[in-house]
Amino acid sequence: MGKVHVKSGDQVQILTGEDRGKKGKILEVLPKSGKVLVDGMNIQKKHARPTQSNSQGGIIERPGPIDASNVALVCPSCHKATRSGQDRSATGEVTRKCKQCGKAID
Repeated sequence: MGKVHVKSGDQVQILTGEDRGKKGKILEVLPKSGKVLVDGMNIQKKHARPTQSNSQGGIIERPGPIDASNVALVCPSCHKATRSGQDRSATGEVTRKCKQCGKAID
């Protein structure tokens, strides 16, 4: 798949699905599959058998992957779900900016 428009640690809003409208922090970005893991969203249950590290076993809940196209970046200054643009400085450094308020995101 390639490039994803969000980074690990970004605040995002879910656009579709069961968790639509909720906001969360990105735990991990999976660029090969074009998916992201968002803290507390798309919770999946996994049945685990007892091991040495998990002697009890049981059902483990963990966040499942969400397609990156189904999340929108939340601007830290205006707190709205927005698209991000790019700004190039005189030194050639690229930073992300909010398309709504124009302030830098990084």
